[in-house]
Amino acid sequence: MKTAFELIAGHPALDLVNTLDWRFRKHGPEELLKNYIDLLRFSEQSKILTSEQARRLRHAAGARALKRCIELREAIAEILYARFDGRSPLDASLRTLERCVKSARFQQQLRWKQEGLAWNWRENDADLPAWALSLSASDLLLSERAERVRACDNPECRWLFLDTSKNHTRRWCEMRLCGNRMKARRFKTRLTTQSSAPT
Repeated sequence: MKTAFELIAGHPALDLVNTLDWRFRKHGPEELLKNYIDLLRFSEQSKILTSEQARRLRHAAGARALKRCIELREAIAEILYARFDGRSPLDASLRTLERCVKSARFQQQLRWKQEGLAWNWRENDADLPAWALSLSASDLLLSERAERVRACDNPECRWLFLDTSKNHTRRWCEMRLCGNRMKARRFKTRLTTQSSAPT
């Protein structure tokens, strides 16, 4: 059984960006969405798809759908990291997100259920994860919550998350991961500096 995804971000669109792990590591990142089944696992775990929806798509031809979802992921990442780095995002990233959102909206159908009106998808289309993630990303990035998106302080990690802490001072993706790692690194640096200082 495959390891579950570390969904620490507080929002599916941010967890999607984090599926390219160690994005800023010198010797390269680690891709966590290696195939379409991984995308379905991620979508089900993040509750973008129900278990039934994911089950029905397991045998879909998902190679192109995975490619589109990764393009969406990288557009979201570029837009958010550009903001953190004090620059404007690339126009190509904005157009990719816009295209994905428009495509997703076009695929929705209004249906009547017992509880009232609801938007439905064409359930058996391999692009269902990308559509759902596109609208989720748009909902976040165009809302006030976008101001609370943060990046982990570990410069090799920089996983994204929604800072819902009381004083909005969260610094790490997770304390048990990067928080402890960076504290240990600073402690080691201090010891090295103290031992090399002239007496």
